[in-house]
Amino acid sequence: MSFVSSNIKYLRKQKGWTQQDLADQLEIKRSLIGSYEESRADPRISTLLKIAEVFNLSLDDLLSQDLTQHIRPVKPTKILAITVDSEERENIELVPQKAAAGYTSGYSDPEYLQDLPRFQLPNLPKNRTYRAFEISGDSMLPIQPGTIIIGQYVEQAADIKNGNTYIIISEQEGVVYKRVFNYIAEKGTLYLVSDNTLYAPYELSAAGVLEIWEAKAFISTQFPQAKTSGNTPLTMQELTQMVLDIKAEVTRLKK
Repeated sequence: MSFVSSNIKYLRKQKGWTQQDLADQLEIKRSLIGSYEESRADPRISTLLKIAEVFNLSLDDLLSQDLTQHIRPVKPTKILAITVDSEERENIELVPQKAAAGYTSGYSDPEYLQDLPRFQLPNLPKNRTYRAFEISGDSMLPIQPGTIIIGQYVEQAADIKNGNTYIIISEQEGVVYKRVFNYIAEKGTLYLVSDNTLYAPYELSAAGVLEIWEAKAFISTQFPQAKTSGNTPLTMQELTQMVLDIKAEVTRLKK
């Protein structure tokens, strides 16, 4: 049995696209999209191949899998598995501290995600994918250890905005929560900076980055403490200057 009609409609809506948006991606008429979704016409094999490419799916999955009922990938830099609830809303999967070590090998495994706790949160923008990570350590004070950071999926490392905070999943570091500066265009690296001045910033190769989640919210049972001299968060000007100093020092050492 082919699920192509329902799958096309479902995948299009998950992207937040109109029928015209999808038609533009496939370089076909909008009326054809309506015909496909309503099972009034079957796409040609060339069109099916384009649809599979646009949504980063195999042709077999597009034709034979009911994607509305299963964990399915969406189109990211790498395949991103997600889960949905009974109302077809994307879940927010929680990666606890104890599961963080295995996340770098299981992040794209649907079975791994099925074993993680899942929940929903109101007031988050729709048509986005979110994941929650429980952080450890005090490098991002006043955000306390044990805080759960809600991250929005970032498809391309080049989209990182300097000075914003992100959960970075990498081969080298595993799961880390840092303030990030983007120097991919110049050097192919990211600079990861802690808000706690006791921790030194460091450079991370973008080639080893597996996933990026921009911090959008947090859940904590501990309220931030008053600032002290040992853990005063840096200002944006101080963070920027620190990164520039690191860049100059790295350049000097390489020479």
